[in-house]
Amino acid sequence: MLEGSILQQLEVAHRSSKRPIRFGVYYKNTLVALCHALEDHILTEDSYPLTIAAFQRGKWYLQEADRYGDIAQKAGQIAIMAASDSGFTEHPTSQRPNVDLVGLDPSDPVAQEWHLIIFSPTYTAMVLCQELSEEDYGAAGLPASDLERKFYGLWTFEPELVKETVDIAIAHIGRYNPELEKKLIACKESMQPSLGTPHNLGAVVSSVVEYLQHGQDDISTGTNLDIPAGSRQQALDRNLVSNEIQAFLRMAQLMDMADVTNPMAAAEVVAFSEMIGQMLDLPAWQMKRLRLAGLLHRIDPLQGAESVLAAAKSSRYDEEAPSCALTCPLVPGAQVLRRMSQLRAVAQIVTHQTEWWNGTGEPAGLAGDEIPLESRILELVSDFQWRLAQARNANPDSEENLSKALEECRQQQGDRFDPKLVETLSLLVMGMQQGLTLPVTPTKVTAGMWLLDANLYAGTAVQPSLMGNG
Repeated sequence: MLEGSILQQLEVAHRSSKRPIRFGVYYKNTLVALCHALEDHILTEDSYPLTIAAFQRGKWYLQEADRYGDIAQKAGQIAIMAASDSGFTEHPTSQRPNVDLVGLDPSDPVAQEWHLIIFSPTYTAMVLCQELSEEDYGAAGLPASDLERKFYGLWTFEPELVKETVDIAIAHIGRYNPELEKKLIACKESMQPSLGTPHNLGAVVSSVVEYLQHGQDDISTGTNLDIPAGSRQQALDRNLVSNEIQAFLRMAQLMDMADVTNPMAAAEVVAFSEMIGQMLDLPAWQMKRLRLAGLLHRIDPLQGAESVLAAAKSSRYDEEAPSCALTCPLVPGAQVLRRMSQLRAVAQIVTHQTEWWNGTGEPAGLAGDEIPLESRILELVSDFQWRLAQARNANPDSEENLSKALEECRQQQGDRFDPKLVETLSLLVMGMQQGLTLPVTPTKVTAGMWLLDANLYAGTAVQPSLMGNG
């Protein structure tokens, strides 16, 4: 990272913290899709956010200047940083009273960064990246295609992290324009973003996924300029798909953060699920999708999302994800997951986690072994984890918390829960009471590529690890 850059300052601030920042590598086309999706949501809200962007050079800003003219009508204040090029200050958008341009010195490390920071009471999001240097590309050298340019950084919806980055960015702007710094500080201080999960986060995530899918379509159909071929095209495609999955994971992560009574729900559900999966000797492909379903099991914001994906008529996805017996249309959130062929099996698991062993559950009234095994595991484990969290909140140091939560689940075996799975959970709890440690690992959202099967993008048959039947 370049010394003194916004990205580097944020990384240093979190280097020794309990929640160090995890970064990833993004291709340019991925960042374009992400930024357009996040910007578009400004147009649908009336929150008038503070928006700070860095475009590296003025010529890149000029390509988006008309778009930012529209955004300015729904934004509070907009500050745009870039190394000045011809025409940088002449575009009509630059003359709007709530738009300010900051011409960066070419030697400024921020001139090598690509940022979009959105801060309002109802919506926080940011893309924060720095372009790789020639040395970073190694022996292959700089890419010949603009699409293959790589950036190192992160994107997130997390309010506190966005707020912290806003402070760093405003301080950097103050070096060039102290009066603008004061104006941006006043705008920021007039807003108090909530740490709770925004009611419309599902719609934001849907928009992100749609833009990323369009980017993938553009690559496959060659509608972008300078499309690379072969394995390089596959790398671009995989980067987009990885970020589609990350969009859902980030939403799930924010949901856990917002739940102060149970902030480790997803991580603990995953850990319990994997332990039970190991005890049942499940194959690796089944463990992989069970893990992802555990991370996404509280996908509630999508249940009410008026998603453009749910209404879309995409022949590509219709062909890759044909209707089948367990493709239940009653759960909109799972339907959004299904728009990604890689998540169809996970959508099935999440959809049917509310079925009951005796057939009285929802949404399809499945009974017994008709319910997918992963759904049965997820239903039991998520309920057990919730009960355990409640017991810990009431009596943090009690040795009876595990037994209490287990006994409450036992009372529903044969009705709500698979009796054999309750027996397996009982063995796991017994082991924990005798010293077995639950391997709880916080979600690493940037590590999304483990979810993708290599064969999926190599033109060979799709493996069952990600596709499944519903």
